[in-house]
Amino acid sequence: MLLTLADSAAAVEADRIMTICNACRYCEGHCAVFPAMTQRLAFTPADLGYFANLCHACGSCYHHCQYADPHEFKVNVPRTMAELRLDTYEAAAWPRFLGRSFQNNGVWTAIVTVLAIGLFLLAAAALIEPATLFGRHGGNFYAVMSHNVMVTVFGSVALFVLVAIVIGMARFWRLIGAPPLREVGLREIASAVHDALTLKYLGGGADLGCTYPAEAPSKLRRLFHHFTFYGFLLCFAATTLGTLYHYGFGWAAPYGYLSLPSLLGTFGGLGLMIGPAGLMVLKRRAAGSPVQTAATKKLDEGLLVLLFLTAFTGLLLTALRGSELLGLLLVVHLGVVMGLFLCMPYGKFVHGFYRILALVGHALEQRQGRQVLGKLAET
Repeated sequence: MLLTLADSAAAVEADRIMTICNACRYCEGHCAVFPAMTQRLAFTPADLGYFANLCHACGSCYHHCQYADPHEFKVNVPRTMAELRLDTYEAAAWPRFLGRSFQNNGVWTAIVTVLAIGLFLLAAAALIEPATLFGRHGGNFYAVMSHNVMVTVFGSVALFVLVAIVIGMARFWRLIGAPPLREVGLREIASAVHDALTLKYLGGGADLGCTYPAEAPSKLRRLFHHFTFYGFLLCFAATTLGTLYHYGFGWAAPYGYLSLPSLLGTFGGLGLMIGPAGLMVLKRRAAGSPVQTAATKKLDEGLLVLLFLTAFTGLLLTALRGSELLGLLLVVHLGVVMGLFLCMPYGKFVHGFYRILALVGHALEQRQGRQVLGKLAET
């Protein structure tokens, strides 16, 4: 179990590579990693963990590097940072023992999701009458499973997920040797959120796009990331608005197809199908890329498949909610959503939170013009 980055083999390799890069500095304008690098003469494991989460794996620095293969230095910043990012996820995970799930994440995600769907199907078979499960309910989900049961089950799991992610963020902040939060201002937070929401560092340095899935720059990865992220936000907004309708105004579901919650959920679901599907296609085309690793590929694919299945089953449920399939589709959809919830703190989902924290640190260092992170690392 990895508890500190000082025990990370990837951190040792990252130290070697960053020492070479700091002497060269050809890629200084590519992304946030290299300006952060130039503020240091030597690198601690905390510094390197910070760099790893600034890296967006656009691949441009690798293809522009004169010291990459077949040079004897074998410099490969994206690949090394990807391996080290995985170590930061493991070291920051809560509870600690679940950090191992990052190392074989495809298997972990599949097992958890299948178990979640299976448990929901078994519970439905045991607790719901067949006439209810396979009946027509005019699109009323709560005729199959009560609102209180859904809120209790998913609310409890969501609370655990929230606690796990918040503790993980706190551990990550210490892991990269970040200063006390009182030193962080709204300016740094706003800058980090802006850079994250616009995917600024998927531009490859000249805003031409990633050298992904091939060496030629392309903006497809950024586009499909936007579909995925904003699709997720729209689905979250639909759920939040439905909760407000239910508790604030006493308006119980189902809502009409043209109601705001339904429209937000539909457009969000479409985004969550287009984005992950597009990213999966790009990953297949980039299968032989020298900047990819097997472990990070499985980590990415686990989340993408879960997001796609969540959107697909949700849209199918919405389209067929007036039929006898409502009950069965609801149970399967809830099982997939439960799998997504349970995998959130132990899969690629956490990268968004850690990357924003790294970008906050970068904004803080840029404002002060000196090294701020890496000095107070957790031991």
